[in-house]
Amino acid sequence: MKKIVLQALLLLLALTGLTGIVYPLIVTAVVQLCCRAQAEGSLIERDGRLVGSALLGQPFDRPQYFWPRPSATTPQPYNGAASSGSNLGPTNPAQFDVVRTRVAALHQADPDNRLPIPVDLVTASASGLDPDISPAAARYQLLRVARARGLDPTRVQALITAHTRGRQWGLFGEPRVNVLELNLALDRLR
Repeated sequence: MKKIVLQALLLLLALTGLTGIVYPLIVTAVVQLCCRAQAEGSLIERDGRLVGSALLGQPFDRPQYFWPRPSATTPQPYNGAASSGSNLGPTNPAQFDVVRTRVAALHQADPDNRLPIPVDLVTASASGLDPDISPAAARYQLLRVARARGLDPTRVQALITAHTRGRQWGLFGEPRVNVLELNLALDRLR
């Protein structure tokens, strides 16, 4: 019996060392060599200062910026430590009230906009941290942003087009626009 327990303990130690130390170190080294930016969080800098990550949404609410998808995280929006959705289903009256409030806010921010409001501008993602919006959501906001910045809408549309990413590997997901990157590009137009 003593021999079996000793063998089990040695095997436990060997596998712990292999899977808990050696394997993570090898994976970390390979990722640092192959995909350094992604391994470090896809951080975005402007003028040598960290402004965010391409992987996490940020709150923008001024009219001269494109607004992201709403966040359901608490206690503040886009809280990476509290990633979660609202868990409200489409038939839940509370979800209907939240969407109605968000629709009203969009109409108040741009009363002349008669385009249909894309669903991603009024519903939170499952994580509450989504950094991207659909191209339709960006186009919905185009005239508001152009007016607020005094820009020709065709210049703003060109930025949206330039920052629209297609499906992952041409197969997965939908076309999307990273809000932080688009807003930083708008700031560079000055």
